[in-house]
Amino acid sequence: MSDHAPARSPQHLDDAITGGIGESPLRPDGVLKVRGEYAYASDLWAEDMLWGATLRSPHPHARIRSVAVGEALRMAGVHAVLTAEDVPGDNRYGLKYADQPVLAADVVRYQGEAVALVAADHPETARRALDRIAVDYEVLDPITDPERAAHDTALPALHPDGNVVRHQRLVHGDPEADAEVVVSGVYTVGMQDQAFLGPESGLAIPAEDGGVDLYLATQDLHSDLAQTARALGLPPEKVRLTMSGVGGAFGGREDLSIQVHVCMLAMRTGKPVKMVYSREESFHGHVHRHPARMYYEHGATRSGELVYVKARQYFDGGAYASKTPVVVGNGITLGVGPYAVPNVAMESWGVYTNNPPCGAMRGLGAVQPTFAYESQMDKLAAALGMDPVELRIRNALAEGDAVPTGQVLDYPAPVAELLERVRALPMPPERAERPDIRDLPGGAANTTHGEGVVRGIGYGVTIKNICYAEGADDFSTARVRLQVIGGEPAAMVHTAAAEVGQGLVTVQQQIARTELGVERVTIHPNDTSVGPAGSSSASRQTYMTGGAVQVACAAVREAVLRRVDGHDPASLELRGGAVVTATGAVVAELTELLGDDVVEETREFHHRETFPLDELGTSERAQVQHAFSAHRAVVDVDTELGLVKVVQLACAQDVGKAMNPEAVLGQIQGGSAQGLGLAVMEEIQVRDGVIRNPSFTDYLIPTILDMPPMEIDVIERGDPNAPYGVRGVGEPPTISTTPAVVAAIRAATGKELTHTPVAPEHLI
Repeated sequence: MSDHAPARSPQHLDDAITGGIGESPLRPDGVLKVRGEYAYASDLWAEDMLWGATLRSPHPHARIRSVAVGEALRMAGVHAVLTAEDVPGDNRYGLKYADQPVLAADVVRYQGEAVALVAADHPETARRALDRIAVDYEVLDPITDPERAAHDTALPALHPDGNVVRHQRLVHGDPEADAEVVVSGVYTVGMQDQAFLGPESGLAIPAEDGGVDLYLATQDLHSDLAQTARALGLPPEKVRLTMSGVGGAFGGREDLSIQVHVCMLAMRTGKPVKMVYSREESFHGHVHRHPARMYYEHGATRSGELVYVKARQYFDGGAYASKTPVVVGNGITLGVGPYAVPNVAMESWGVYTNNPPCGAMRGLGAVQPTFAYESQMDKLAAALGMDPVELRIRNALAEGDAVPTGQVLDYPAPVAELLERVRALPMPPERAERPDIRDLPGGAANTTHGEGVVRGIGYGVTIKNICYAEGADDFSTARVRLQVIGGEPAAMVHTAAAEVGQGLVTVQQQIARTELGVERVTIHPNDTSVGPAGSSSASRQTYMTGGAVQVACAAVREAVLRRVDGHDPASLELRGGAVVTATGAVVAELTELLGDDVVEETREFHHRETFPLDELGTSERAQVQHAFSAHRAVVDVDTELGLVKVVQLACAQDVGKAMNPEAVLGQIQGGSAQGLGLAVMEEIQVRDGVIRNPSFTDYLIPTILDMPPMEIDVIERGDPNAPYGVRGVGEPPTISTTPAVVAAIRAATGKELTHTPVAPEHLI
């Protein structure tokens, strides 16, 4: 039938579809977000809705003697008060280990741990009811030193298996190697918060089948589903999760927060229940970046070749495991940086303490060691009298090299090229003789007119793994439908992959347009009625869900092309809403070929296999892919007041394939802002297990006034093992920014600066 379709010119076909791979179409949610009309999870509403609230422990470590709820239950407007006794299923959950209670039953292990829940007809009533719950605590001494927790067996065990979550060694080459020039240092990284602007929130609606429908902001619908169903004592098919608008994530939404709590309240009351954290509660209600203490020693020849790296790393996981095992794995496998090092001896510990729980945050497990090894490279360059960039280039990894685990890089590793490119990017203009005070440290506060202000330049480069690692079964699922709607061919893509601001919603449309040759592509709401997509973390979604959409589209395309009579499907393409030959001759219009039919296919995409580390840290392939970025920072420092202004950030990054070039730039700019924040201002102040600054008044994040102009050089050295050659983009710029900024401050001040973020008291 298709042989008689009217012919169209190839030129017409080429011009018919826009917004495919390599272009930068507008985000489908962009206009609504700019106008403030986009619905986030905190905007959810239901008729006859109740409000939930959580009672949290004021103590970092205490035994619970009793919980009395009677007075709260007697309050007008209160519909339910729940404690650990009311958890209907397993009162344990966790990402890697199920070690965290839904509600604390006998002991609290951190300040802010959930103890009881309230549902009331007004949020203020719910909050007042929390004050009526009487908890009798026996306060215990908190364990707060991670290094001591790793080694001191006399300390109380916070969990049945002790205080060490994971201990990993890595030995490569000769662990006793000697070198002509040796430098060492002890480096610490503070606790950083993801600081997403949309607080934890969700709406649970009890269902007639005895289950529950949950609408929420998360990073991994199916992980939440598995943990929530187990805690509710329900089969997974009775717990249905649908993604709502996500106001940022950066790792802080991988762990459960409101999920089980709001569902418990809805199931107990038989009414819809909504929970929204306040900003202060959010600081207590989600995990943070692991603080770390790291001991490093580098040895080199006098000509600058690295001979060995020795290190010990301590990651403070806080009260529960969360992603601590992964942080240890990443920390040790990436712990020498993007350098060829013949001899390595490292040990890494992730430990339990009574500090706030720590888990995933952008750059998981790579941020902390990058600060340490890049500080060491600068120190080594100074000891050798070498240019710090030249030292890095001399030791840079390249394709075909092996990393210390033994894995050979069988894809481009353009580390030296990135360093050369970032060094060559234009420098900012020299400071004017009479500068505008807004361009100086302290800004419009008029703290200086240039006296005591010194400029410094610093560099940082990093290596970061992409996707899940160490043998994890990493996959994503996509369902793609092709049909005729309103007289034109249209595709719909359905995945459970979380759009957390990174632009995945746009990339999925671009892939479908490219693979199916249709312009009209819609994205089905993300929910658990389709197979898992994994977490929006590890810079993996374009790789994994992009790969799933690609193979699902290929299956749809194959099914469509099989409908064409008289042609070998392998000789045909979908382009411009038609079936065409390789030369562009039209053999069928999709509208005609499909008619009223719907072609739908569901496929999974799995990356190539990875393998666990053995006891010495060896693995044929511990990680599926690595990404690289390099930064140069230029800073002005008021050496009298200890104030810092970052004048410029320059970045060179290999992205494999720029699926959406403008989005790539946005990812690099956003990641660099978070790295800048860790360098000079972002730190959760924890004293004796208590958070001292749980607000955006006292926890500072970069604003538009702090973020400098950026020079960005994006290169595309495609990974032959990845869909379209892509390489994760989001995390590397966060990682390499921090050491570059701190190096620039060192260059300006001559201070050693072994802690990040750098505070004024470190400089004066």
